[in-house]
Amino acid sequence: MNSTAIALPIVLDKPARVPSATTEPVWVKVLLMGVALAFLTLFLFIPLLAVFTEALRKGVDAYFAAITEPDALSAIRLTLTTAAIAVPLNLVFGVAAAWTIAKFEFRGKNLLLTLIDLPFSVSPIISGLIYVLIFGAQGWIGQWLIDHDIQILFAVPGIVLATVFVTFPFVARELIPLMQSQGVEEEEAALVLGANGWQTFWKVTLPNIKWGLLYGVILCNARAMGEFGAVSVVSGHIRGETNTMPLHVEILYNEYNFSAAFAVASLLALLALATLAIKSFIEWRIYRGAPEALQGENAA
Repeated sequence: MNSTAIALPIVLDKPARVPSATTEPVWVKVLLMGVALAFLTLFLFIPLLAVFTEALRKGVDAYFAAITEPDALSAIRLTLTTAAIAVPLNLVFGVAAAWTIAKFEFRGKNLLLTLIDLPFSVSPIISGLIYVLIFGAQGWIGQWLIDHDIQILFAVPGIVLATVFVTFPFVARELIPLMQSQGVEEEEAALVLGANGWQTFWKVTLPNIKWGLLYGVILCNARAMGEFGAVSVVSGHIRGETNTMPLHVEILYNEYNFSAAFAVASLLALLALATLAIKSFIEWRIYRGAPEALQGENAA
């Protein structure tokens, strides 16, 4: 007996739409965006515009004269020199500290983490006073330094030390969570295959953290060039010798030389904008690489 098969359409119920946790009325979104834009305009865009407006108030010739006079050039050189010394030192410390904390278990690990965060909780003025207490003429080793004709305070070494202290958490704090999230499996595999410690670091660890490391270096460099409090205490404010760019701006402003003060300040603002652009590029590169990494894991 022949049977006729009747094909019945299969009707699938559409899944219920799950409401988004971020779904808000239009007026709420507009209000939040308006508040954010108003805040940025009031506290960021207007002050930034005022800096460049005041810097160029007397014309371009006066602007370039202010940033090329000897004391300004000395402040620029000292700022760049300080950053060029402090940032590599913090890079080495940050990588070593992050590698130690993220890859090994040891007693005192939480204490080390707390000490790394210390500059975030201590005022820069206090950190500068600590160096005065240690290296000053009446300090713990001040007399020994005088006897051996070694000058730390009111000289470049003191400025570098103060800058290193206030900036050393940036690289370490950027790398520690990154390296902890990556785990130790790749390093252990490299060691099993016969790689030594240095080969493991250069071939495995460093490529995995390169963008996070660069991000931390950028933040560290920005803070090093803009540091005022700690450097102000240890520099001695010797014009043309121990004044960094922020200190030079303060001196010019106190002398009512507003145009020159804002001209030098505009250089700091330009450095900050360049730092922000590089920081944004690194963030974009990190987020762009994240989906690629997930695809690789799914394929594996």
